[in-house]
Amino acid sequence: MSIGSLTSIAAALPALPTPAAATTPSASTSGPASFADSISGALADVEASQQKADGLAQQVATGQLRDVHDFMIASTEASMATELTLAVRNKVVEAFNQIMQMPV
Repeated sequence: MSIGSLTSIAAALPALPTPAAATTPSASTSGPASFADSISGALADVEASQQKADGLAQQVATGQLRDVHDFMIASTEASMATELTLAVRNKVVEAFNQIMQMPV
C-alpha cells in the first residue's frame, strides 16, 4: 500500500462529522469532505497503485525497465492495498449482517 493511500485515509478520519454536527443540515453541505468522498478517494488510490503496477509489468515484459525491483515494489504495494480493501469490505459486510440479525 502506498503512503499516499494511508495519508488520504488518515486525513479523512479527523474530518468525520460528530454526532451533533451530523444532525445539522448545513454541516454536510459546507463542512469537510464526506465519508463517501473519503472512501472514493481511498479506492481511487488503490486503483492508481494497480495501474502503476500494470504499467511497470508491461515495461518489464518488453525489456524497457532496467530496475526490476521497482516493479516488485509497486506490485507488492498494489497487492497489499487490494488485500486491505478486501479485509475492510469483509468487516463491513460482517457488521452489516450482525446488524440485520439484531432483534427489533
